[in-house]
Amino acid sequence: MPTSTPSSHGAASPNPKQTPPKKKRLPWPVRAIFWVLGLAVAGMVAGAFVVAIALSQAYPNLPDISDLVDYQPKLPLRVYSSEGVLIGEFGEERRTLTPIREIPKVMVDAVLAIEDTRFFEHNGVDYKGILRAALANLGKVKSQGASTITMQVARNVYLSSEKTYTRKIYEVLLTFKLEHLLTKEKILEVYMNQIFLGHRAYGFAAASEVYFGKPLKNITIAEAAMLAGLPKAPSAYNPISNLKRARVRQLHIIDRMEENGFITAEQAEEARNEPLRLRRDRPRENAAHADYVAEMARQLIFDQYGEAAYTKGLNVYTTLKLDEQNVAYKALREGIMAYERRQRFRGPERFVALPTDAQALEDVVDDALAQHPDNGDVLAAVVLEASPKKLVVVRANGDKIEITGQGLKPVESGLAAKAPPQIKIVPGAIIRIIQTGTTWAATQLPEVEGAFVALDPNTGAIRALVGGFDFAKNKFNHVTQAWRQPGSAFKPFIYSAALEKGIVPSTIVNDAPLVYGAGVTGGQPWTPKNYDGRFEGPMTARVAMAKSRNIPAIRILEAATPAFTQQWITRFGFEASKHPAYLTMALGAGSVTPMQMAVGFATFANTGYRITPWLITKITDQRGVALAEYQPKPLAQQQRVIEPRNAFIMDSMLQTVASSGTAARAQATLKRPDLYGKTGTTNDAMDAWFAGFQPNLVAVTWIGYDTPRNLGSRETGGGLSLPIWIQYMQYALKDEPVASYTVPPGVTNANGEWFYTENVESSVRGLGMSDVPLEGGEDAIPTPNAEERKNILDLFRNN
Repeated sequence: MPTSTPSSHGAASPNPKQTPPKKKRLPWPVRAIFWVLGLAVAGMVAGAFVVAIALSQAYPNLPDISDLVDYQPKLPLRVYSSEGVLIGEFGEERRTLTPIREIPKVMVDAVLAIEDTRFFEHNGVDYKGILRAALANLGKVKSQGASTITMQVARNVYLSSEKTYTRKIYEVLLTFKLEHLLTKEKILEVYMNQIFLGHRAYGFAAASEVYFGKPLKNITIAEAAMLAGLPKAPSAYNPISNLKRARVRQLHIIDRMEENGFITAEQAEEARNEPLRLRRDRPRENAAHADYVAEMARQLIFDQYGEAAYTKGLNVYTTLKLDEQNVAYKALREGIMAYERRQRFRGPERFVALPTDAQALEDVVDDALAQHPDNGDVLAAVVLEASPKKLVVVRANGDKIEITGQGLKPVESGLAAKAPPQIKIVPGAIIRIIQTGTTWAATQLPEVEGAFVALDPNTGAIRALVGGFDFAKNKFNHVTQAWRQPGSAFKPFIYSAALEKGIVPSTIVNDAPLVYGAGVTGGQPWTPKNYDGRFEGPMTARVAMAKSRNIPAIRILEAATPAFTQQWITRFGFEASKHPAYLTMALGAGSVTPMQMAVGFATFANTGYRITPWLITKITDQRGVALAEYQPKPLAQQQRVIEPRNAFIMDSMLQTVASSGTAARAQATLKRPDLYGKTGTTNDAMDAWFAGFQPNLVAVTWIGYDTPRNLGSRETGGGLSLPIWIQYMQYALKDEPVASYTVPPGVTNANGEWFYTENVESSVRGLGMSDVPLEGGEDAIPTPNAEERKNILDLFRNN
């Protein structure tokens, strides 16, 4: 048998018929997994390539964010009193730009606790937060977000809120860009000022004022936690719209603040138990009731800056004295409500059906009173029980109030058994109530309107202005826009003209009947009357003014001539076209505004100068840099329109009105001699006025209906408007020393009366003393003969 020969390597040669062993294949499920992984990796690579291309194209197109370095958001126009108290704000966005260093730590901590705890650790995108949100969202219908504060800034400032992949890519890219160009503190500052927080409030400083009525620097932990809950859903979590839901989120944020070590356990517990006082629940005694003034300032600024006025963050400072403004506001409203108590009851504002279920009743009351909001201190309520001796009403907050006795008098006609259905007060009626001290009374919203203005007669600075009963109800500014008949309040300007024609306070004027035929009037015969319908015979011009007698005023105007007087009154700022040169001018039949009356009486108060009312002292930008300032000219540089002696004699006559005439209540109440003024009641009692002054302060009050109608047969300027004036002056003059006027050149005192020096000998004469009186009636007086007339003149000279 042949033998094999070993190879040079000593290895046996392979068997040519033997095949290599077959490789073992993986199970198909495993192979499938690898295929999927391979495709995934390839997809990721391709996707990364596509994303890289997209990013390279998108990044250059990102918006320029350099403006955030010097962050200038839309800031509203703000109007302030002379003390720097905010009285008005205008603009779509309420915002107070607050540097991050001025935002209290508790507010920052509350926001970080709920929005972005790792804000100072991540680079704009919180990957841990994304993973945490992804795990939390597994199996949940509602997803949990993972947006950081930087991402929210990118979205809120530059992007829309649409949920698309493209927008998300831009958001991430912008986030990186923001983190690269801005410091963390700057990003947080933009967020804290830019974020929308409901009720037109942008930023936490504005939200603090809107919801709590306090500056952000005074915020508490509980309040900060409530505000920090707003960014997620301002409409759902704000305490005004949904207090219960807002409260739940607030407690969650307090827990988060404690978990993150921002507050201690004791602080957290105290915050959970702190009762929240919303702005709407806070007393408004110190509120700025200056809506009409703020609106005047807004119009002035808009005329200068246009629409930019509402976004530039302008601060406007006014001449308004806040304490005097609040006194004026209260005085006017109290005067109007006092008048309203004397009017007939016009019936409930609405009727609602009252369910028996307690919860359903609460809902019905809430819905009903939401449509009938409170008007200052005139509150809305729903009647639960009604009888002639007692009313039980419920307020929106659930308080039940019982009204009895004198509190029912204003609505007693609505409680009568036979009251008409539309007048009768029954359960379910919506009525008004008002509190005086501890006593409640039923009332109604007034239909009558009013106006009050006070200004410095030496500078024209407006110190207080109330343009109506309620700005929310009627934005028509009656001080500047209401053209009304001044009635007897206009007589001082008639008498001022007469002084220039030789008539003096001691001139005898016959208060006797007058008849002007058609030949004189050019139309119907005219028989003027005094307010009381009586005639008092001969009296001095001073007495006639003090008693506000109409017939003597007509005689004086006739002597001075209507044409001359019409031109004379323009010196005080009145328009000749609105005061036709007829004898009816003596009765105040022309048209004036309360502001015009204030300027006119200021001319008497400042010895003859016509001042221009002004309101704005300074305008600044949002940083406080002054853009414009105004200082009035000294009085001596103003336009003198009447001689000092004319003003002096008129002041002495107006002082008599306030001491012993139709306004005697003024000096009797205020107990000071330096008060001057004139009451005014128009024909048919459609307007009630009082215009008066102290040498350093002039004020005018008007009461009337917007559509002129009779105020009532017993309603006068002395009864309606004078008490409002007194209430204001009592406060405004409390620290003002008594002032007096220096006798000017060209004036002489003879027998206790003042004269123009050149008229001393010739001015003691009579007007209308030879007129033939109407026959019959107790008011008819005989015409005195020459001897009787001399005796009358001597009598007035000596007294």
